[in-house]
Amino acid sequence: MKQGPQDVLGNHGTNTIFTVWNFKEGAPIKEAFQQICALVINLNHSAYVRFPDDNASCIMGISYSAWHWLDLPKPLPKELEEFEPIVGSRYTAVSTKADLHFHLKGSNSSICYDMAADIAKVLSPVADCVDEVHGFRYWDGRSILGFVDGTENPESNLREYFGLIGDEDEVYKGGSYLFVQKYIHDLAAFKALPVEEQEKVFGRYKDSDVEMTDDIKPQNSHSALANVGDDFKIIRDNLPFGNMSTNEMGTYFIAYASTFNTVKLMLNNMFIGNPPGNYDRLLDFSTAKTGSLFFVPTMDMLDDFSSGDEETTSTENHPEAVDTVLPKNDGSLGIGSLKEVSFGKVKTIEKSE
Repeated sequence: MKQGPQDVLGNHGTNTIFTVWNFKEGAPIKEAFQQICALVINLNHSAYVRFPDDNASCIMGISYSAWHWLDLPKPLPKELEEFEPIVGSRYTAVSTKADLHFHLKGSNSSICYDMAADIAKVLSPVADCVDEVHGFRYWDGRSILGFVDGTENPESNLREYFGLIGDEDEVYKGGSYLFVQKYIHDLAAFKALPVEEQEKVFGRYKDSDVEMTDDIKPQNSHSALANVGDDFKIIRDNLPFGNMSTNEMGTYFIAYASTFNTVKLMLNNMFIGNPPGNYDRLLDFSTAKTGSLFFVPTMDMLDDFSSGDEETTSTENHPEAVDTVLPKNDGSLGIGSLKEVSFGKVKTIEKSE
C-alpha cells in the first residue's frame, strides 16, 4: 500500500525535539539504518493510531555524506549536496557535519520523548548524537525575540507545491529537501532597543504582526530580505528554545522545500545582502551555530531502505511511485491539478473556479 510523503506538510506541533546524528567510523551502519527506517515508519503509524488528535510525527532526513556512506541508490536526489558556507561581509551561514536529522513533533511532549528514546536505542551503538534541541510554541507563535514568525508560509494546497519534489526529479518525487540552522540570540542587546527599532529590524509591527509598507520598511529588515517573492516559498518554522543555565536563548530554523535553490536564495539575501552589503539586520542579534542540508524520503522509500531493496526507489523498477504526488516546477503553479496530501494518504482536490 502506498504511504506517501513523510509529514513535512503538517503542523509543526507545540512541542518538538530535533536531534542530529553522525555515524561512528567503522560502525556497522547499514543494518542500523535499515532498522531506523523501519522504526520511523512504525513510530508514525503508532502515533497516528494511538494519538490521532495529537498531530504527532517523526520525520527523518538523510545528508549527502550519509547517502554515500550508506551506499544508497544513484543518482542522488538532484539538489542533495554538502551545504557550503555562505560568507558575507560581516556574517557567515556556517556549514556543520550531520548524517541524519530527526524532527519529532506533537502536542504532548511525552510522545516526542518516547520517540527520541526509541531512536537513540537503535542509533547509539553506531552513531553519536551531536545536537539535541527541545523547541516549543511561544505564546501565539512568536519567536523568542517576541515577534510572530512563519507568516510567509504557503497555505492549503500550495504547501504541497512548494514542499514536495515533483516531476523535475521523478525518482525522488514526493520527497523534500530539509535545511536546518540553530541560531543563538543576543536577547539583552535586542531587548535594549526601543520597540520602534525592534520593528524596523523585522519589518513588521510587534503587537499586530502587520508587515510594514514598502515605503516605510527598511531595506535591510528581515522581512524585506528573507521573503524572496510569492513564486519562491518554503514550509518553514522557527522554534524557540532556551537554556537558563547556559544563557543560550535561540531559534531552531527548519525549512522543507521542493527545491533547495529557494533556501539558498533566502540565505544569500540574508548573509551577503541584496544588493551585496545590505545584509539582514536581524543577524546583528542572531548567530548561526549550525547549518545542514538533508533529503527527506517518502514513507515508501523508507520502506524500501528498511528491507535493503534500494533499487525500488527507481521509477523503472517501481513505476507506481510517481503516482502519489503532484507534478510541478514546470514554470507555473499548476493549481488546477493540485492534490492534497495528509499523513498516510493522498486524495485529489478539484480546483474551485
